[in-house]
Formats: sequence, structure tokens, C-alpha cells
Amino acid sequence: MELIADLHFHSKYSRAVSQQMVIPKIAKWAKRKGIGLVTTADWTHPLWLRELKESLVEAGEGVYRHKKEPTDIFFLLTTEISSIYSQGGKGHRVHNLVFAPNFEVVEKINEQLRGYGVKLLSDGRPMTGLSSIELCELVFSVSKDCLIIPAHVWTPWYSLYGSRSGFDSIKECFRQFAEQIYAIETGLSSDPAMNWRIEELDNRGIISFSDAHSPQKIGREATVFEIDKQKLAYQDIKKAIQEQKIAYTIEFYPEEGKYHYTGHRNCEVKQSPEETKKLGTTCPVCGRPLTVGVMHRVEELAKRPVGYRPKNRPSYKMLVPLMEILSEALGAGVSSQIVETEYNRLTERFNSEFDILLKVDPLEIAKSAGEKVAQGIKKVREGNIVVDPGYDGVFGTVKIWGEKEEEEEKQMTLF
Repeated sequence: MELIADLHFHSKYSRAVSQQMVIPKIAKWAKRKGIGLVTTADWTHPLWLRELKESLVEAGEGVYRHKKEPTDIFFLLTTEISSIYSQGGKGHRVHNLVFAPNFEVVEKINEQLRGYGVKLLSDGRPMTGLSSIELCELVFSVSKDCLIIPAHVWTPWYSLYGSRSGFDSIKECFRQFAEQIYAIETGLSSDPAMNWRIEELDNRGIISFSDAHSPQKIGREATVFEIDKQKLAYQDIKKAIQEQKIAYTIEFYPEEGKYHYTGHRNCEVKQSPEETKKLGTTCPVCGRPLTVGVMHRVEELAKRPVGYRPKNRPSYKMLVPLMEILSEALGAGVSSQIVETEYNRLTERFNSEFDILLKVDPLEIAKSAGEKVAQGIKKVREGNIVVDPGYDGVFGTVKIWGEKEEEEEKQMTLF
């Protein structure tokens, strides 16, 4: 049985996050998306932890559900912790996901963090001076059942491999705990194929989650497990990650991520890895350092060629969110009323967004939503789209219909 999971996003108590990110809304949007397992998020925050305890009940060992509708969406206790520290004479900023098996363990970890002077009330994703090594010492001393997974590992500013603040290897970052790092999260600007080029990831899981800051963005990346949802327990997810028993991941087009290419947004400079090798990493306009993009950083660390695929790796599927497809097909903004209305109608008609994007016959979609929407979904499934890569904090843009196709369609309309 396939279980779609999104185990990294944030609550309303994190900075720059929608106030709609509360448990009832999260559960309803997960249902609409077709996601069966989501993160509680931000359990280090005292006020959010209180809300979690008030609104969730145990549905299995270490797995929870909302007290009210919908009750078939399960929650896992995961959070993100920011570490800003010096190691080896260099400053580092690394974000890690922490998975906990129950509320008792969560409370003990929080107590330990307070002992280190961490201000848990300041943000749902707390900032600490703990190194990744010290975080492992703290978490694993509380419970060996916890998992620590480096988050969005290629983001330049806050990640394991980040060009501005990271390390060149898991061993360098985690040292004696490196063998207990069983997986990494790809982040929006990379996909599994890019990570397959890194040798030290061969024996580690490559998983994907949304890091969403609003309900609509939940599930823009996800991991699919082959697990019996009716008997789900925390240990099932932990074991699946440790043993790389993942059916497949659902991926954002990495070019659409906001750090895919090297660049400087203030000067509107954007460079591919090939251009960066030739031109360097200094902005030709202002003379400041460019933000080195994920693609170039992968090239720096990879020992394998583009296109390399190791044996026995799970597959992955590249998708464009349904709202973006509807926006382009209907010629309206993503947040417009017409797109929202059509999105709600289609997800009610066909069960969920992921069913529409992955399973429903385009002919059936055409009957309900029109030929252009069906064509858009078909093009996304085939990878027949154009993406202008993102850079230095600017999201890339997806075009399902290229300029030539749009011009031909206009001509046909006129005819």
C-alpha cells in the first residue's frame, strides 16, 4: 500500500509562515493533496507543542491523528533545528530534521535545549549554537530511536553541503555520528539524480519533503513508502528510511528551486555551471561574490558524471503543482478565485491532487476540466515543459506551453 508522506514543513509559529498552518488546516489540505502522513512540525516551540497535545491523539505507536475530521491523516513528530557555529576555523549554518518517537522524548529534548540556552519561544525553527555533532549527542542521549536527517542539503546558506556555510562531506560535518545519518533531504533545488553523483550517499536514503510555509504548498515534494497505513507505527517509517525502503519520491523540478543556478539577483546575473566555470563566481556588475547555485556545488563535489544511476535506487517522479497547471491553462493567477474554485472542484471530483497528477486518465480530466487542462497534466507527466532556472533566492518559472505553442494556439483560435 502506498503512503505519501510530507515530513518537513512549518507551523504558524515559525518565521515567514502563514497563520493558516494549524493542525485542522494541515489535515484538511493533506487530505485534499492525497498525503497520508505529515509532520507535526515545530515541536520545540512550547505554544505549538501545547496545541499538538490538545488536538492530536495516538493512532499507533508514535503516530498521531487529529481528534476531529479528517481522522485518516496521520502525524509524525518531526521538527527542524538550525545550528549556527564554528568548526575547523570556519563558520557553518546547518539545518537538521529531528524525528522523535513520542511526546515524552520531545519534552526531554526540549528540556536539554533549554539547558543550552536555546530560546524555544523565539521561533518554531529554533536557532542554536550547537554544532551538528553536539545536536546528535544531545538527541541520541535522550533516545536512540530518534533520527537526524540533514535538511535541504544543497541550499547555499543553511545546509550540509551549502556553498556559503556547509561542509564537503557528511563525515566532516557529523564526525563520529556520520554512520547514524541514514538519509538526506534533497531540497527544492536538487533531485535524486543530482545526489546519485555523490559517492557517500550510496548507502543513505534520498528523501524529499516540501518545507512548506503555507497549506497550499504542502506536498510540492514528498516521499512515498510501501507501508500498511492501517497498522502504521513510528518504527515503520524509521526502518523504511534506515533501510532505504522507499517506493519513490515526488519532486519539484529542481530548476524551479530558488538556488538552482549561480547568480546575483540584485544585478540580475544568472550563470549555469558551465558559465560559472568559465566566468568565475564574482558578479560582473557589482564585483561582489555570486551566490553559488546547487548545480555548480554538485559539480564541485561529484566524482561521477551527469546521468550516473546506481543500482537498486528508488525512482522519482517530477511534477508541477496542480494550481500552477490550472493557472497557465486558464490564463489566471495562481492565487486567483477562478484557479482556486477549479482546484477545489477537481480535487473533490477526482479524490485528490496527487490522483489527478499521477493516476487519472487525461480523457476523464478533459471531460471535467477541458482539453487544455488535460493536455497540461499530460505534458507535465511526459516532462514536456520549459523551466527557466531559479537563482540567488529567485524561484525559477515553469512554462508548460512554450512561446511557439502559445502562438500556434492563438493562430488556431483566430482561424
